[in-house]
Amino acid sequence: MSEHRRASLLALHREIDLIAGGVAGQHNLHCRRGCSSCCVDELTVFEVEADRIRDAFPELLETGQPAPAGACAFLDSDGACRVYEARPYVCRTQGLPLRWFEEDEEDEVVELRDICPLNAEEVAPETLDDEACWTIGPFEERLAALQEEADGGAMLRTPLRALFRATPSA
Repeated sequence: MSEHRRASLLALHREIDLIAGGVAGQHNLHCRRGCSSCCVDELTVFEVEADRIRDAFPELLETGQPAPAGACAFLDSDGACRVYEARPYVCRTQGLPLRWFEEDEEDEVVELRDICPLNAEEVAPETLDDEACWTIGPFEERLAALQEEADGGAMLRTPLRALFRATPSA
C-alpha cells in the first residue's frame, strides 16, 4: 500500500474512532473486550483495509489460525480481536445505534435505525437525536473513494478469513 493511501486510511480510521467514541459515550453500551456477538464470519472489507491488517500482523497471518467458522476469523479463544488496532471500519462502529437511508417501495427515501440487540434495552434508536446515532453512508463513501483510488474502480473486497495463509486443521 502506498504511503499516501496508508496515511489517508489511518487518518480516516482515527476520525471514525473519534466520532464513534463520542456516539458511544452518549450511551451505556455493553460493547467491551470479548463481546463478540457482532463479530461474525463472512465479513468482507475493501482491499485497502485488508492491506492495513496484512502490514500490521504479518506473523499472525502467516502462522496463525483463523477462529472456527461462524465467528470472525480474527477472534481469539476469549472472544477478543487479535487485530484490534488495525480492525476495519465495520468493526469500529459495531454496537452503536445506527441510522441510514433507503428508498421504499414508492421510491421515497426513508430513514431506518437499528442497534445491536445486546444494547437495545438501554437504547431505543428511534427515540434518539440524529447526533446520538452513527449515520451510515458518509464514511463508507470516503473509504470507497480510497479503494477506488487504489484499484482504479474495481472496488475489490476481501473476506477476512482469506487473509490467513494457514488453513485450519481438519
